[in-house]
Amino acid sequence: MTRLSVNINKVATLRNARGENNPDVEKFAADCEVFGAQGITVHPRPDERHITHRDVALLKEIVTTEYNIEGYPSEDFMKLVINTKPTQVTLVPDAPDQLTSNTGWNVSENADFLTNIIKRLRMAGIRVSLFVDADPMQVCAAANIGTDRVELYTKPYADLFPQDPHTAIAPYIEAAKEAKKCGIGLNAGHDLNLQNLEYFHKQMPLLDEVSIGHALISDALYLGIEKTIRKYLECLC
Repeated sequence: MTRLSVNINKVATLRNARGENNPDVEKFAADCEVFGAQGITVHPRPDERHITHRDVALLKEIVTTEYNIEGYPSEDFMKLVINTKPTQVTLVPDAPDQLTSNTGWNVSENADFLTNIIKRLRMAGIRVSLFVDADPMQVCAAANIGTDRVELYTKPYADLFPQDPHTAIAPYIEAAKEAKKCGIGLNAGHDLNLQNLEYFHKQMPLLDEVSIGHALISDALYLGIEKTIRKYLECLC
């Protein structure tokens, strides 16, 4: 079964616009779980423009499914996640001021750095996922340095899907085969939505988890969060 992890960054963005606690990020996360989400994802950035360090700690006490924290492994981030001990940490190669993740790691070029980071996280009892492009060579390199999973960056798939689904999915199928061959888990995320998720999932039967935020929260503005989560779960049946 492919698990749905809801990224709640955009909820925190809306809250922070007024400087108060509406919407309540922690309550929203708990409600997502009640409505069927099998995980909660956050991506705290250095400027805390959406999810804050306080949110990270509070959510640890609330999330009862899988708790996934994304981020660039700066020393501040490492201290935060090791103290929090989420289910999973997803390492992304983002610059501090980056608007959103837009590429995967070049694992070979960063192997020494990432190997040390992965060891520290695994010693803390945290599952590690590396954000990579749909490239079998990157998947293999990630496995060789000890990661538990990779998360495939799916924006290229989402961009091409409306014109040519078959071509769009092809590199992801090859990357998934490599992950299976290497014995590591497989996640995916970025720009997956109600139009392209079902096809992606049917072509990727070994997928462990999808992390979806922007599209899901946008859909919830029209449908409500309970109905939206149900629709995304239907795409993963």
